[in-house]
Amino acid sequence: MPNPKGNPQNFEPAQPKGEEPMTATISFRATEKMKEEVKAQEDPPEFCRQAIQEKLDRNKGN
Repeated sequence: MPNPKGNPQNFEPAQPKGEEPMTATISFRATEKMKEEVKAQEDPPEFCRQAIQEKLDRNKGN
């Protein structure tokens, strides 16, 4: 008898958005205002990844 509270498709691993698997996590402190502004974005995790990558790319150019 199937479980009425679950669907096996819900347990499939998420597909990565880029070519490299995203297995590491980063945690940092921010002001409450910064947190609210990031959470207001359409895709907060991707927004943070892009912002960090832009800064890393800029620093490589120096």
